[in-house]
Amino acid sequence: MNAPHPQAETIFPFDHSYAGLPERFYARLSPTAVTEPQLIRLNDSLARELGLDPAVLKSPAGVEMLAGNRVAEGSTPIAMAYAGHQFGTFVPQLGDGRAILLGEIVAADGARYDIQLKGSGRTPFSRGGDGRAWIGPVLREYIVSEAMHALGLPTTRALSAVKTGDRIMRETLLPGAILTRVAKSHIRVGTFEYFAARRDEEALRALADYAIARHYPHAKDAANPYRAFLDAVVEAQARLVARWMHVGFIHGVMNTDNTSISGETIDYGPCAFMDTYHPGKVFSSIDQMGRYAYANQPRIAYWNLSRLAQAMLPILGKNEEEAVATAQEAIDAFPDIYETAWLEGMRAKLGLSTAREEDRQLAYDLFEAMANAETDFTLTFRALSSLGAGDGTADDALRDLPGQKSALDEWIARWRARLGHESAGEDERKALMRSVNPAFIPRNHRVEEAIAAAMSDDYGPFERLLAVLSDPYSDQPENAEYASPPKPEEVVHRTFCGT
Repeated sequence: MNAPHPQAETIFPFDHSYAGLPERFYARLSPTAVTEPQLIRLNDSLARELGLDPAVLKSPAGVEMLAGNRVAEGSTPIAMAYAGHQFGTFVPQLGDGRAILLGEIVAADGARYDIQLKGSGRTPFSRGGDGRAWIGPVLREYIVSEAMHALGLPTTRALSAVKTGDRIMRETLLPGAILTRVAKSHIRVGTFEYFAARRDEEALRALADYAIARHYPHAKDAANPYRAFLDAVVEAQARLVARWMHVGFIHGVMNTDNTSISGETIDYGPCAFMDTYHPGKVFSSIDQMGRYAYANQPRIAYWNLSRLAQAMLPILGKNEEEAVATAQEAIDAFPDIYETAWLEGMRAKLGLSTAREEDRQLAYDLFEAMANAETDFTLTFRALSSLGAGDGTADDALRDLPGQKSALDEWIARWRARLGHESAGEDERKALMRSVNPAFIPRNHRVEEAIAAAMSDDYGPFERLLAVLSDPYSDQPENAEYASPPKPEEVVHRTFCGT
């Protein structure tokens, strides 16, 4: 599609297992060159984890490669094919419309990672788009994905952000940028749907065999490897979404093409973290009906996994009846896995190290009280982490939260009574709570502040925000303003995907 690029010196020790699959899985092409690449930021620590030399990546040759102007030696760039249900409607072909997989790296621990350029130009799957990204979505994904990693949630990560020197037309002309994304793989539920829609059973088996070998090798030895694979994906997604719920994260566009079979959070488009808690909170400008609202995320994950099971029917059983029964049994496990993971995490957030029957209702009632009082999600849990277990009045940190009056007093009394059944000391309990209730999240107004400054080539707010978010569970009194919710005039009501 594009003219061959000059080969760069060896920077990435690439492997290409996915490119070894049949050619109908992808399209071979090179990134489109940009005018004047400039490195905004390299993730030095991630580079070292991958066995790469940050100094080499920051060199002129390295930046040229991260911008797509040069193809690294050993790279076989491809755009991956996939389909997907977008807001419940099936689209038979989507694919990497603005992303190119450069290759894979096997890290020192034996784990395999994709290295992908996002915003690197048109591909055969661009569907009329320009294949580019502007600086806002690139910095948003960099900030939020690295914040998710620091919070301990499974996620794709950002290796670099590069400014291209080109202007990108959206509502207006905007500075272009490219993100280098690192993932355990970019195989999606929509990848399976792509071949199922074409009734390509041979490709479905090849894809499932590849995914098993790469992500869930234990499934290979099961009586039904494809059922074991489906079970593993169901569990990974159930646990992932439970973790989202624990930190108030709203993905914003949970289409099946944005559902990774590896169990990583992928595609940070119109994502956001809640400030004031409400179960129906929606930020995404394209989610007009609230399909992907905060409280809907577990239900949508279940729906997405049902689409995966449906796509896999041709390989799940000896006949249709057996395949449907097998698929249904696998999917039916989701609610219990999710609820168990969610409740386990909520017990930790509430400082409970033992399990009692009333814990689930206690957690539900807290969320109801938070919604009624319109309190900040993150600050409520962080303030709880500082409260004593006694019946004193040292509750000002919680009662004085924005929107908070005395709505939680009754709940706090019940919670303290529940703590009376715990054997752990108060210091141990507080330490547990502070280890899972962050002080700092990528608040929307801070992300927008960083993007606005970057539009004028000021990356100071971007760097400061990244530094704070790299240690989210520490108090950082010198950075206390980053823990504060937005002022009324700073509230972000809508987020955008940037395409």
